Amino acid sequence: MLTASPGPAYKGRFRASRSLFASFAAAGQSHKELFRMTTLHWIDWAIMGVYMVFVLGIGLVLRRVMRTSTDFFLSGRSIPAWITGLAFISANLGAQEVIGMGASGAQYGILTSHFYWIGAIPAMVFVGIFMMPFYYGSRARSVPEYLKLRFDEKTRALNAISFAVMTVMSSGISMYAMGKLFNLLLGWRFDYSVLASAVIVLVYIFLGGLTSAIYNEVLQFFLIVFGFIPLVLLGLRDVGGWSGLSHRLQDWSLQQGQGYAATAYTESWAHMGDAMKNPMHVEWFGLAMGLGFVLSFGYWCTDFLVVQRAMAADSMTSARRTPLIAAIPKMFFPFLVIVPGMIALVAGSHLAQSGKLPPPAMNVAMAQPAWPPGLTAATRLAPAATPAAEEHALAMAAGKGLIPAKLDSHGQPERDQKGKVVLDYDMATPMMLLHYFPTGILGLGLTALLASFMSGMAGNVTALNTVWTYDIYQSYINRGASDTHYLWMGRFTTIAGIVLSIGAAYVVLQFNNIMNLLQAVFAIVNAPLFATFALGMFWRRSTGHGAFWGLLSGTLAAAVHHGLCLPAGEAVGIKGGYLGRFLADHGANHFLETHHLGKLPVEFGSGMGQNFWMAIWAFSSCLLVTIVISLFTSPRKPEELRGLVYSLTDKPEETEHRWYKRPATLAVVVLLLTLLLNFVFF
Repeated sequence: MLTASPGPAYKGRFRASRSLFASFAAAGQSHKELFRMTTLHWIDWAIMGVYMVFVLGIGLVLRRVMRTSTDFFLSGRSIPAWITGLAFISANLGAQEVIGMGASGAQYGILTSHFYWIGAIPAMVFVGIFMMPFYYGSRARSVPEYLKLRFDEKTRALNAISFAVMTVMSSGISMYAMGKLFNLLLGWRFDYSVLASAVIVLVYIFLGGLTSAIYNEVLQFFLIVFGFIPLVLLGLRDVGGWSGLSHRLQDWSLQQGQGYAATAYTESWAHMGDAMKNPMHVEWFGLAMGLGFVLSFGYWCTDFLVVQRAMAADSMTSARRTPLIAAIPKMFFPFLVIVPGMIALVAGSHLAQSGKLPPPAMNVAMAQPAWPPGLTAATRLAPAATPAAEEHALAMAAGKGLIPAKLDSHGQPERDQKGKVVLDYDMATPMMLLHYFPTGILGLGLTALLASFMSGMAGNVTALNTVWTYDIYQSYINRGASDTHYLWMGRFTTIAGIVLSIGAAYVVLQFNNIMNLLQAVFAIVNAPLFATFALGMFWRRSTGHGAFWGLLSGTLAAAVHHGLCLPAGEAVGIKGGYLGRFLADHGANHFLETHHLGKLPVEFGSGMGQNFWMAIWAFSSCLLVTIVISLFTSPRKPEELRGLVYSLTDKPEETEHRWYKRPATLAVVVLLLTLLLNFVFF
């Protein structure tokens, strides 16, 4: 039996008999040794080395042409549409997509596709048709700067601060994922892994600015596509194709004991009538309004991280085509990043029965063990019974399929408030790569992962550069400095952003699915911002005072909602519930239960459902407050709003005569294809 013993983790916290651990080793149960058995050969290291040299080389070459701050921050607006289009999608193709969507695929199944087919594509079309004429035509260098032109300085300052916080958190997520990968492959401590990833990204952004990031993102796009296509094909072949995957997920759905429908993991819309019938625990209105409208439009229309790529285009027509070009590959990305997570959850469930692995010999902390699949006699190795290896063995034994359990600070499988083992869903995609890829191909797959992490970190840091330098530093701290001074301030901000991101990476450690954290951040920052933009662009009566107080009230409403609500099974803390617990401790529950109004904290079935409704509350609060205050304050004169309000803006003339390159034509094609995908996976 494995028993807990006093003392710090990694110094004998778990003691096991040699014979018991030898059985783990023979079956390939050591998580750590599993990674060592998947040895990286010279060809794998060579592929990753060539990529790293190429990345740094881009920065060195482009540094010679980074002579002005416009070059550094907006690439001189000289990049063609097809490159900005790929960079537009690649800027979003960071750890939150490759790791987060794989994790969500394992946790929520095909429901995760909603983040694409209603949570991205319609908003990307809206950006291309309606928003880019405003952004590109105003020549604004950032979204906060547009708020200044439309409203006033205080609205811009509030958004600049909130945006800076969001980009640091997003970069921290990518740094966390990259750190875990280094820890996985090299056995480094998480602290050292995070520092190594920070130095790599710092160097190439510091040298090349946005142009370096954009061209590197195009390279990363192709690496991820060609690295993940064989992963999906190998995984599907192993589980019997889509039908085999569906049958296994149906078994898993029924085993949960949560009342899910059998096809809850494989049908995207059929079970959205009742929040308790699907693993995301959200009904159709919360999904369509919270994700499909508020979070989706709030992210794609207002997040400078992606808008900045389109603004680097060489013309208005190219800027409008940028998000539309990006939408075409975007709609097919669920098959690359979500399906691997779904496979990881059930891969290997047939191996014990087929005789490839011996049956489990024990239960670990009352958890049913799930043996790692795919290890043959040639790959089994009897490792030394080190405490770290024992902990990895424990994680795999308590996990499911290829997904290990998340370990707590004591090296034990983490459990939620209901006693259920918490799976480390973020490990789904890395474990798929290690399990299925042979030498050489493994190097390509790992390079694709590194590319996604660096893309996320670099994209967020370059956006932070621009917002801090132009919207905060130049506007409020040092207005009269030279262009050279602002260029160097941007590079200094790169260093500061990386340092802050390191701190954010440790916050991410509290989550087992980075998408849950990311959507919470978006609900607080982007949801109220979208309400401000919608009113500013389509209602000329909205005022600066209304926008400022509306934006502030929406952000506070999101924070209050987060504090009052908590996902089922989670502890009060960073995931919410702190305000609800405070009120409950001071007698609020007695009043609520007396009047049959429930109790605090309000419980949601999942963190994602909590995030969607938090976004709805933030958007609605901002919308209402902005309208009310605008009606009682004086609006700006119409001539001051030309080019800033849709009804007062000259529509761009279509200069492209080829029908297939016109933005409107591309928009129709994209929407029809998206509708078809929703129907096929209904």
